[in-house]
Amino acid sequence: MVVHTRFAPSPTGRLHLGHAFSALQAHDFARSAGGRFTLRIEDIDGTRSRPEHVAAIRADLQWLGLVWDGEVSFQSQRLALYDAALDRLRGMGLLYPCFCTRADIAASLAAPHGPEGALYPGTCRALEAPDLSRPHCWRLDMAKALEIGSGEDLSWHDAFAGWVRADPAAQGDVVLARKDAPASYHLAVTVDDAAQGITHVVRGIDLFEATHVHRLLQALLDLPTPEYRHHALLTGPDGTRLAKRHGAPTLEALRRAGEDGAALAEQLRAGQLPIGFAAAQA
Repeated sequence: MVVHTRFAPSPTGRLHLGHAFSALQAHDFARSAGGRFTLRIEDIDGTRSRPEHVAAIRADLQWLGLVWDGEVSFQSQRLALYDAALDRLRGMGLLYPCFCTRADIAASLAAPHGPEGALYPGTCRALEAPDLSRPHCWRLDMAKALEIGSGEDLSWHDAFAGWVRADPAAQGDVVLARKDAPASYHLAVTVDDAAQGITHVVRGIDLFEATHVHRLLQALLDLPTPEYRHHALLTGPDGTRLAKRHGAPTLEALRRAGEDGAALAEQLRAGQLPIGFAAAQA
């Protein structure tokens, strides 16, 4: 088996040190095994994706000394794959339209809580003759999906956590097609990884819980299950993980300031993090 990894950023802002750390993990794992490393741009968030961010992503990775194999792929060019997956799940009776807003869900006293906060309480699950002319997303009926997938071994393997028994029910009726995008992260990443032949998914431990849902989707759609490597996250001086919304320093700013990208990459590889930063589990 040829090892094939990917780095899949969204072009909704500039990359920061946390992205560099993750890209290096995926790149170096593939190269150490004589495998392939793919750059995939997850650009189906039409309200926030920007072409200038795509150019910056390329420049930042090249500045770090990373080289990807083949052409850069874009989710916006893969919409037919997501439509086909949604049609298949819809044909299995596993999707239903949902008209609720986030405020509606937050205000619901019936909303249970999962690993990442309030779960959808199922308000729209049994609507009769829903008006599809209104803005809506499509949710997975988790109970029905688990019933269909009950005969499958829903375990998956992580390089650091070992064998994990998937517990997608803890995520509730997740969104698979958003109101403002043709597919959610859960659906798009699962379909893309299978279509591109990704053998090892290397990503931050903040996405560990999402893998429970991805394993179920793989079973429902007859897709292969890759190996997973959920690595530690970089945290800032205050102990919070680096993120765009927290104002993490961007690679572009470091690049424009004259920093040596290859030297920074070697620092990160050696675990010699810039002063004030640390690597920690989420």
